[in-house]
Amino acid sequence: MRLTIPSDLSALLHAGLWRVIGSLGIKVATAGLTYLTYVVLSRTMTVPEYGHFAFGLALATVLAIAAGVGQPTAILRLWSQETVAGNRAAATAAVQAGSMLTILSGLTIALVMCLVVFLWVLLLPLEDTANHFYGAAFLILPMALAEYNSSALRAQGSLWTALVPRDILWRIALPAVVLGLFSVGIVLSGPDALVLSAALLSGMLALQFWGAITRRYVLSPVVGVVGPYWQRWGGLSRWFLLGTLIETVALNADVVLVGLMLNLESSGLYFNAFRTAGLMTLFTFAIELVIAPMIAQHFHAGEMRKAQAIAAMASFAGFAFSLLVFVAFFGWGEWILSLFGPAYAEGWLVLVLLALGLLFDAATGPSKIVMMMTGHERAYAMIFGGIMGAGLIVQILIIPTYGVIGAAAANMGARILAQLSIALWCRLRIGLDTSVLGVFAVRGTQDRLPQ
Repeated sequence: MRLTIPSDLSALLHAGLWRVIGSLGIKVATAGLTYLTYVVLSRTMTVPEYGHFAFGLALATVLAIAAGVGQPTAILRLWSQETVAGNRAAATAAVQAGSMLTILSGLTIALVMCLVVFLWVLLLPLEDTANHFYGAAFLILPMALAEYNSSALRAQGSLWTALVPRDILWRIALPAVVLGLFSVGIVLSGPDALVLSAALLSGMLALQFWGAITRRYVLSPVVGVVGPYWQRWGGLSRWFLLGTLIETVALNADVVLVGLMLNLESSGLYFNAFRTAGLMTLFTFAIELVIAPMIAQHFHAGEMRKAQAIAAMASFAGFAFSLLVFVAFFGWGEWILSLFGPAYAEGWLVLVLLALGLLFDAATGPSKIVMMMTGHERAYAMIFGGIMGAGLIVQILIIPTYGVIGAAAANMGARILAQLSIALWCRLRIGLDTSVLGVFAVRGTQDRLPQ
């Protein structure tokens, strides 16, 4: 059966597709460079030290999302919502306040974590070093600000300025410097690698800020707008924070749990398997970077057919890509993991289990983005967070017995149930079918009055 695209949607999808191709190109390069970074680090570091790095990076990633206070997601929606309503000044203030909130929160969380670790070691000395906790603290603010800047610039229509400094240049610089140091006999520890990552990312943020200012994008933090902004949008931001934090915890807490409940060597193995499985959602993530402000714009303008068409394109393309990658992992996963070193090849089953869960993620399409951009962030936090939280509890119970296989199986089951649940919510409550079947819903979707 051949599906024809209505003429009024053809131009929209064509323009969106070209931006998606640009985003995909950047994300493919990002994935390759990220993978290269992990391979270089795992090959130049001892297995325990690589475990320290993996643990610290996962911890910093979760805390960086907390430091964002929901602002990366908030600005994607608020910029479109305010500009559609003709409130350019309010949109500008939202960007400035979000940047300031991210900086203040990032500094606070990093300092608090250092203080907590210092007191913990003072009262209950660890058998292992605590330096990887301090190394993670250095990364919190740069990672949080990089995520916010990317969202703020994408909301304003930028793609290259938003993504290239962090996703390309940083990921070229890090393995290059590590290899350069290794060539002269300097072998980095896990904490060293975390601090180096933070320093290089900070440099890329300075480069991004300069590029944004020269192109007249709004990015500068302003203190004076924070109070009015938080009074108006603070409640919304808290729900965005919870929703984004839940997703980040679902992607990183496993590594931390495995490191705490088993050992850091197992944490490194699980980290490599999860990061490899994450390549499956590369196309889906690249698409979501582009469509988030588009979904917000068309939904709030009442253009439901356009919003459905965008969601359908995203889910169909993302699932097709993910299915091909899953087949590759199933057949050659052991060889792929061996690139990190012979010790990591035994993570094949962990990789397959995690990849199966992410395959359902792709099949249900941009359900998270749709819920966040259309005012259903509370439902997302409760549904997705409740199910994934239950999955974490299951992991805590079974990791001591079943190890990394149990952690992967619990993650897979929770993710499948959570993704199906939020996709069903989108279909029944929002009126948008985000799944791979959404292409059949485009013709029957009706526009409505603007919100």
